[in-house]
Amino acid sequence: MDFDWRLVVVLGPLLIAAGWAGFNIFAAALGQVQSFLNKNT
Repeated sequence: MDFDWRLVVVLGPLLIAAGWAGFNIFAAALGQVQSFLNKNT
């Protein structure tokens, strides 16, 4: 059974981009939650 490297070539950049976007969104969301919690104390 041969491994098809075209799958990695196509999906690799998409997964990297999705991970980077998720990381940035998570960081912004975490900052907003911390700001909200600090306002209410």
